[in-house]
Amino acid sequence: MFRGAAIYGLVVLLPMYAMVPAVSPETYLGFVGCALVFQAVFWIIGGDPRRYRALMLPAVAEKLVFSVPALALVAIGRAAPVIGLFAAVDLLLGAGFLLARQRTP
Repeated sequence: MFRGAAIYGLVVLLPMYAMVPAVSPETYLGFVGCALVFQAVFWIIGGDPRRYRALMLPAVAEKLVFSVPALALVAIGRAAPVIGLFAAVDLLLGAGFLLARQRTP
């Protein structure tokens, strides 16, 4: 679960470096960089879930801090519908992380 999320995250996030917006590029790049760092965390958790179980809740939080606000913005028409697709994937991954945490002794 976690390693799959890491691979998905790299595929989605790395191209974002080529799409830096003119407005607030430092915030944008900070978001992308932080999200990329978490892909390494997901990879580490996936390598030894029992040992890194304590990191699973921050991993869930990482998925929620994007997906919940993004879905809310799509719902009120302030974000493009395609953003909702990526937000829904993150929400599902967050739910999967919670399930993985519950099943990891």
